[in-house]
Amino acid sequence: MKGFASDNYSGVHPQIMKALADVNVDHATAYGGDAYTEKAVQQFKHLLGEQVEVYFTFIGTAANVLGLKALTQPYHAVICAETAHIHVDECGAPERFTGCKLLTVSTQDGKLRIADIEKFQSLVDFEHHVQPKVISISQTTELGTLYTPDEIKALADYAHSHNMYLQMDGARIANAAVALNMPIKNFTFDCGVDVLSFGGTKNGMMYGEAIVFANASLCENFKYIRKQGMQLASKMRYISAQFSAYFSDDLYLKTASHANAMAQLLVEKLTPIPEIEITQKPAANAVFAKLPKAIIKPLQEEYFFYEWDEQNHEVRLMCSWDTTETEIENFVSLIKKLLKTTEA
Repeated sequence: MKGFASDNYSGVHPQIMKALADVNVDHATAYGGDAYTEKAVQQFKHLLGEQVEVYFTFIGTAANVLGLKALTQPYHAVICAETAHIHVDECGAPERFTGCKLLTVSTQDGKLRIADIEKFQSLVDFEHHVQPKVISISQTTELGTLYTPDEIKALADYAHSHNMYLQMDGARIANAAVALNMPIKNFTFDCGVDVLSFGGTKNGMMYGEAIVFANASLCENFKYIRKQGMQLASKMRYISAQFSAYFSDDLYLKTASHANAMAQLLVEKLTPIPEIEITQKPAANAVFAKLPKAIIKPLQEEYFFYEWDEQNHEVRLMCSWDTTETEIENFVSLIKKLLKTTEA
């Protein structure tokens, strides 16, 4: 059943699936020593800068956790929004595997600001307190909002001036690039990001994420951290080949553009309905809206989605690379039908 639950629910793009079949021949050196992985790494360097270092993992949680582990000691702390994926949806994995404490900040839009995190400087150099070491942001955020390059640079400059790092969860990094209309490098490493979790699963890949470090000095001995973290793929070519196809002919931008456009269409269709309130300015492929309580469950029976805030009847509607205009038209028509039914 298709719906608007998550861009994780969508299938694999045909070009990605073909790439998997194309490399499924003969033998290839295991653990990343193959030509396919070398090609994908070079594509990352072309996209993000020759100085970056790239390591593949299976899933986004691992990319976040292992990237953070490379930057921290167990007495350190990671500052993040209270809505951050590393805080809400990773089952305590960051705390368990890094040993660090997460220091969360309440925000209205999922975005961190310097004024929100300055208070944590009172912890510095006091042996009874964890020591802030990383500022972690998501691009796009878990509320579907977007950091500007200036906002990212400001956070990076603040982090570096206070002996900290800036880590970015880029699970939807392609959607952000389309929304900003700029190359990914321009709002990541050019702005001072130290470690980037580069996602593809939510945008047409089968599985596979990349941890990208700004330079080699940040990932000394990381190959051992990845192995201990159980993320060293033996048949790595099946991750690498997906990224190669993902980058070829800008497929990653095309799929993200479609998902973003479908979200904008959904907003256009929902906005005129007086009973519906769009709660966050939609920047990419996520739409947050308050719906009348009476229609939520009947809607979910036809088009599944998640309630983000049950108390306020706020829902999250995600569009994917394979969302169609017809699905949106039918979804909105069902909303109108249900509203008439409840009024009657």
